[in-house]
Amino acid sequence: MVEFRVPLIIRGKVIEDADLEFGGRGGAAKFSSPDVGKHVGELALSNPSRMADLYRLTLEEVFDYLDALADRLSFGQNPYLQEAYELSCRTSGLGPDILQYYYRMMPKQMASEGMREIARHAVGTEYLEGWVETKLDSGITANIRAFGARTVHVVAGNTPSVSTLTIARNCLTRGDAIIKTPSNDPLTAAAVARTMIDMAPDHPLTRHISVGYWKGGDTTVEEALYQPKNIEKIVAWGGMASIKHISKYIQPGIELVTLDPKLSSTIIGEEAFVDEPTMLKVAAALARDVGGMNQEGCVNARVVYAQSGTDKKGIERLNRFGQMVWDAVQALPSHVSGPAQRVDEELQEEIQALRLNGEDWHKVIGSGGKAGAVIVSQMDEPVDFARILANRVVNLVPIDDMDTPVGAVNTYTQTIGIYPESLKVELRDRLALQGTQRLVTLGHCLGMGNHGIQDAIEPLRRMCRWIVEERAAPGTEDVRAPALAAE
Repeated sequence: MVEFRVPLIIRGKVIEDADLEFGGRGGAAKFSSPDVGKHVGELALSNPSRMADLYRLTLEEVFDYLDALADRLSFGQNPYLQEAYELSCRTSGLGPDILQYYYRMMPKQMASEGMREIARHAVGTEYLEGWVETKLDSGITANIRAFGARTVHVVAGNTPSVSTLTIARNCLTRGDAIIKTPSNDPLTAAAVARTMIDMAPDHPLTRHISVGYWKGGDTTVEEALYQPKNIEKIVAWGGMASIKHISKYIQPGIELVTLDPKLSSTIIGEEAFVDEPTMLKVAAALARDVGGMNQEGCVNARVVYAQSGTDKKGIERLNRFGQMVWDAVQALPSHVSGPAQRVDEELQEEIQALRLNGEDWHKVIGSGGKAGAVIVSQMDEPVDFARILANRVVNLVPIDDMDTPVGAVNTYTQTIGIYPESLKVELRDRLALQGTQRLVTLGHCLGMGNHGIQDAIEPLRRMCRWIVEERAAPGTEDVRAPALAAE
């Protein structure tokens, strides 16, 4: 078993002591790391005034820093990223070609071109740059500014891009970030932070990034760190158990921003079934939503409601369409999708049970296992194990009208890919009221725009502390204050 060393990084200082040993997710690698519990006092930024150096920077200087960092994140020339990639190949649910694609995309993710757009739409550039004056009807002048916060980021490891995005967001909002890395990607955030140290060791943006790994639930670390004197916010990506655990630390003075687990689905209108060429085109688009990123993301399609009809001819159409989807998933390029790295045994048992029951209720297309499968329901209901669909396994459900898919939406529904575009416009208000968070063109679920919206919130705005300075109009008094009794 290969062993790696994961450093603890505290605001420009690299600590490489191998105090503790951990097993990476999947059991194919071990890594050692410093005992974060020994360094909690140093990790916590108990004096928030130490963030003042960030506000001596202009926003243009922040963008210049991000461009310089992007240049140094070239995968072929960065040994830290190469080591992170090597470890991720053993711990991630993504195959080597997909992982390498995401590592090679990091310079683009960090570059100022995209970050300027995020600043403009996700926060408001003027609020990040300085105080913005607003005249209120009451006569009060309000000066408003977005300040960064002392934040712990509990990041997900389903793609290395999450670590890069977290660091970029912290630079943009000028916060102080402590990044807790996950067991399926413990090294990527540290690789970016070490690159920052090599590039500009004394730069304020370098000095306000800390990265470490500790096992979730380690009270030695968390009870000491998760205190209002140390942090103002926790930004948590993760599963249900992780979010519930973190929530117990929330108290006055600490805000929890959750990017918690979601399920995504698809709605395909009757227009998809007008002829074979259209069916093939729609199947290819759906395959990208199912198989992209190996179905490891919350955004990936798992249950697909297709208006093929529920009569005999409709079911035959959907079975034929299911074969097209299977073929299209298998044909995806290796940097987009590939065989599952680890097979979910519970899911495999469910699929085998469907096979044993024959095709009266469900038709299973594909071999299952690492290759995945397309399960075509023969009635207008999804499989009862829809919540655990993974490993590029998708369930197609025939419908006659849109009441069924709309009724299936709830607040756990993140992304819905829809075909055709006219159907998306027709359904968007109903779906929004039901609880969905994002509607996209079929085939584009992985293409997140720089609008700043995620999981029905604006995370960058939530990462900021919004401060207001008010100035009363001359000669006025606050009519809301109680009048003094006459003497």
